[in-house]
Amino acid sequence: MDYKIPDIEKSFEGKITENLGNNEYVIKINDNEHKLKIIKMSSKGIEFILDQKYHRAKYLEQSTNEMNLVIDNVPITLNINTHFDEIVYKNTGGGSTGDSQLALKSQIPGKVVSIAVTDGDSVKKGDVVCTLESMKMQVAVKAHKDGVIKSIKVKKTGTVAKGDVIAEIE
Repeated sequence: MDYKIPDIEKSFEGKITENLGNNEYVIKINDNEHKLKIIKMSSKGIEFILDQKYHRAKYLEQSTNEMNLVIDNVPITLNINTHFDEIVYKNTGGGSTGDSQLALKSQIPGKVVSIAVTDGDSVKKGDVVCTLESMKMQVAVKAHKDGVIKSIKVKKTGTVAKGDVIAEIE
């Protein structure tokens, strides 16, 4: 995930590279590895040790593209630039060359906010089939191959779990 902090020209990418167990992780921020230990986490915030220094982050508010935090008494707004829809597309079969898979499956849990196709519609690989809302973000679920919608397996305002079939494409 990429994060951009206002008033700082640089964006950075962070990911967990190793789970050491006991709430300890090795994380990589850009090209630098750091040791992270989570001490306490709740819906209000998180206390952690990063490279042997204690920090406390308090969550204030989160929207689709921004997260307001107070880290060590310093207010920060993070602009979250995710590539969530690309990840979902890849994991629903869009990144593969095999076209034999009939079922378009959800790779995230969420609420169906819109359905862009109906039974019998022709779709091309990459066309939006439906839009899910997950963690206050809307994610387009795209066709994993060219074909015809055999059947839509979801309903608007319904919910899906990871792995649920969204549609069958012949």
